[in-house]
Amino acid sequence: MDQKTSNKISFTDRVYAVVKHIQKGQTRTYKEVAEQAGSPRAYRAVGSILSKNFDPHIPCHRVIKGNGAIGNYNRGGKKAKERILKQEGAL
Repeated sequence: MDQKTSNKISFTDRVYAVVKHIQKGQTRTYKEVAEQAGSPRAYRAVGSILSKNFDPHIPCHRVIKGNGAIGNYNRGGKKAKERILKQEGAL
């Protein structure tokens, strides 16, 4: 994403766009999402944004912590997130 494009789109929309493209069976860290969205140090903001996501087309369950831990999930908690990631082959 070039600088002109990233300035016209909100950071939230950029985060959603990045997460929307994470394929089944893959994960990204909050930091990787922040970097791909154009704000490398905003990984905590990514977590905050995704905690408010209820759009089933944005697979926020595929975003994990940098240390490999699952992290939170707003649709059923950590156990639900872990179950989904196992079903998808990401764990």
